[in-house]
Amino acid sequence: MKQNNLAVKLVNISKIYQLHHEKPTLIENIFRKNSREKFVALNNVNLEIEKGDKVGIIGPNGSGKTTLLKIISGIATPNQGKVQTWGKLVSLIDLSAGFHPELTGIENVYQNAMLLGMNRMETKNKLREIADFADIGGFFDAPMYTYSDGMKLRLGFSVAIAAEPDVLILDEGVAVGDENFQKKSSDKIEEFFKQRKTVIVVSHWLAYVGKNCQRVIWMEDSKIKMIGGADRVIRMYQRR
Repeated sequence: MKQNNLAVKLVNISKIYQLHHEKPTLIENIFRKNSREKFVALNNVNLEIEKGDKVGIIGPNGSGKTTLLKIISGIATPNQGKVQTWGKLVSLIDLSAGFHPELTGIENVYQNAMLLGMNRMETKNKLREIADFADIGGFFDAPMYTYSDGMKLRLGFSVAIAAEPDVLILDEGVAVGDENFQKKSSDKIEEFFKQRKTVIVVSHWLAYVGKNCQRVIWMEDSKIKMIGGADRVIRMYQRR
């Protein structure tokens, strides 16, 4: 596959976490190692996703789905392997990450927008659009520590969508806020599925994946068990 047609490329990706089962004391640190266990979240994963692909990731809990998204989006770094992405990538996994509690909503918008690749003028031009979509009223000028969790998520979603990503990464639980905002956010995500954007989504809702995705990745035991057309992979997954 030509590299200029790719949105994401993973080569031999592995991610290992150290699990600590007990809190070490000073004496334990000196005389013996506290018990540790390794958890392999991803094991030698190779993957290529083309520009414009709509890709669903399915699999049982603990199979590595969310870790895979975090590696692609840069939230987590692999212990082994190489990650390459092309175009502006926006993740809707942790929407309130990066907000500073002492800064106002507007100040946090500028800060987060910069992290998403928007310059100050672009952000200024989209400030009203972001404020209208988030619909948090006068809190837009208030410090972030006065926000509820729902308000933070709404503002994070609004900034991320305003960045107009080439690659959108999302978890099925992305709907935030009250019923009206959930409807707005769902409609906006549907727009991305209809555009020539690359969308990568993790979901247990197989009907949703089958409807919106061209290709599906089946994760099992930290590896890609199967990848192919949505209907075929979902059918095989349901027969397991």
